[in-house]
Amino acid sequence: METNARTTMIYLLSDHIISSLGFTSEENYSAIKAGISGLKFYEKAFELVEPIMASLINDNALNEAFLSLPSKHSISYTRFEKATILSAYNALKKTNIDPSSQKVLFILSTTKGNIELLDPRKSKSFESERVYLWRSAQVITSFFENPNKALVVSNACISGAAAQLYAKRILENSDYEYVIVIGADLLSEFIISGFQSFKSLSTEICKPFDKHRCGLNLGEAAASIIYGKTDDITALPDHSILLLSGAIANDANHISGPSRTGAGLSIAIEKTLKDIDVNNISFINAHGTATLYNDDMESMAITANGLQHIPVNSLKGYTGHTLGAAGVLESIISCKALSDNMILKSNGSEILETVSPLSVVTTHETSHKTHFLKLLSGFGGCNAALAFKKTMNFH
Repeated sequence: METNARTTMIYLLSDHIISSLGFTSEENYSAIKAGISGLKFYEKAFELVEPIMASLINDNALNEAFLSLPSKHSISYTRFEKATILSAYNALKKTNIDPSSQKVLFILSTTKGNIELLDPRKSKSFESERVYLWRSAQVITSFFENPNKALVVSNACISGAAAQLYAKRILENSDYEYVIVIGADLLSEFIISGFQSFKSLSTEICKPFDKHRCGLNLGEAAASIIYGKTDDITALPDHSILLLSGAIANDANHISGPSRTGAGLSIAIEKTLKDIDVNNISFINAHGTATLYNDDMESMAITANGLQHIPVNSLKGYTGHTLGAAGVLESIISCKALSDNMILKSNGSEILETVSPLSVVTTHETSHKTHFLKLLSGFGGCNAALAFKKTMNFH
């Protein structure tokens, strides 16, 4: 694609979420607004010895919804592929975009993809290459007969934010007209046992930024955002959402533990807010995993940028940590809250305590401010921040 030197604005055209809370973005947002959590206690799941608190997509509902899709392909699809295709299809259905166009690019955000196919019992119906992320992306784009090579972003828990930032830069500097970002991860024995080995999981609903937080909950989700571009903001519908800016910073603190100072995240926030008036920020949607070190680290990074007075929330108490889907899913929910003049409460946050005190939201609040900040952090010391804005009336 040729470089496009024009100054462009990147806007959210369509979105879709599949999770335990529902099979549309609207169902998910309505459930969270009603205070409903998709987290449930499972005594036995994925042949694991230890019980888990998790947010799982209903297999029967997923299969039924996928079978309703029109398809010219006779191949078998994995559970992961079904969820990603279904989410992207429903996001596209709300637009006039032809997914087979050369002007459309797909980006897949995931940390594990078809990792369950490493289990010989589950890989019998699929070729060996299906476990690779590039092959998963190829299968997904082939469903939509898209001619372009899909991009894969797999950067731990910031994948969803990194993919959106990548989409923004591609749209600003190429002839692509639309980028479809799909974030997805589904759970397996491999994934859960890995987190259990870290002793990082809680068997209770997680408590972000709470004094008694004792670990995270894992969740399943597939979420899609379709981004477009324009150089005329008045051409957009009223109350459109713009992706204004974003940044990634890696402090390389530890392969799994977050920085004890929040240095990397602090840099990402500072760069993201370089040209933004912080007085316009309605809320900060934090990573908020409810682990001891992550929440303390975020509190220090937020405070280092003088943002401790801004309302902070975490959505992990509703959906669990959805890994490669988190950045996409949580951005969608936060965009809907911004449009709805809402600041959603952090489910599970009651007795607040972090190294640096924050303004964590424990009951739903209203706000007519126009921006929000999305934060994510992950293994290897990676950190990301995104800034979104809702447009005002033009018509």
